[in-house]
Amino acid sequence: MIYFDEISLATQGFSDIMDITDEVEKVLKKSGISEGLVTISVPGSTAGVTTIEFEPGLVKDLKEALERIAPANAGSYSHDRTWGDGNGFSHIRAALIGASKSFPVKAKKMMLGTWQQIVLIDFDNRHRRRKVTVQVLGE
Repeated sequence: MIYFDEISLATQGFSDIMDITDEVEKVLKKSGISEGLVTISVPGSTAGVTTIEFEPGLVKDLKEALERIAPANAGSYSHDRTWGDGNGFSHIRAALIGASKSFPVKAKKMMLGTWQQIVLIDFDNRHRRRKVTVQVLGE
């Protein structure tokens, strides 16, 4: 069986990190699937999906690490010179984090670690309305 749903979220951009674990678990419950695989994905090239321990210190640390890797105000992105939209850093960050994650499902539960939460990160340089897709495969 294959079950598909979407989660709609309003984001602030600039590495806005949102815990979406509870929303994904609701979709898994609605699917009725007890054994299989759940895949979470965000369409677009300026957002990503990953896992962290979602607590204020680590959220701050991750944002700071991303700023060191791909600074928002670097002024040297070819993308910015080509398109003039100032979000070259957003594309780099999204490419590094990735657009999707998959997790095994056993006994109607995602196999996540105790301190592991699924997060959406919006890297764009403006607020957005994001749709996160959730597909559950199994029986």
